[in-house]
Amino acid sequence: MLSKIIEDALNKQVTVEAASSQVYLAMASWAETLGFEGVATFMYAHSDEEREHMLKLVKFINERGGHAKVSLLEAPPAEFGSFKEMFENLFEHEVKVSKSINDLVDITLKQKDYATHNFLQWYVSEQIEEEALARNILDKINLIGDDKGGLYLFDNDVKRLIGSQAEPDSN
Repeated sequence: MLSKIIEDALNKQVTVEAASSQVYLAMASWAETLGFEGVATFMYAHSDEEREHMLKLVKFINERGGHAKVSLLEAPPAEFGSFKEMFENLFEHEVKVSKSINDLVDITLKQKDYATHNFLQWYVSEQIEEEALARNILDKINLIGDDKGGLYLFDNDVKRLIGSQAEPDSN
């Protein structure tokens, strides 16, 4: 059985994951309107992945005797300036999500809820991967600079990142 403190903290993380899904969905739509099919495909897949992370939390809360709650979300931006700015935004967002997960892990340790602590280790590992992926993409964009040909190649290459991010145990 989850304590009220843990249930509330997990529900806050449900909102964080839902908001992440919306942010990536907005990024996908923006990229698609600019004709960057690869980036849009990558972002749509990333949005779906974040929703799966949210659902995993919802199911865990409910299975442990809590009540997962769906909250109102703030609308994400509709435009992102440049691809570099968009991926910088993505990286900063992943750093915030990592902090949120780390804060949640800290709460579970203080509450001596080791089952939830164990459950959250998957999210800790996932965030290491998410931050590394965002940093890697930013490095590539910085190498490309303003080269339109490079952006075209990047758009085609980014689709391949979807397959390499396949999660063996996302549920």
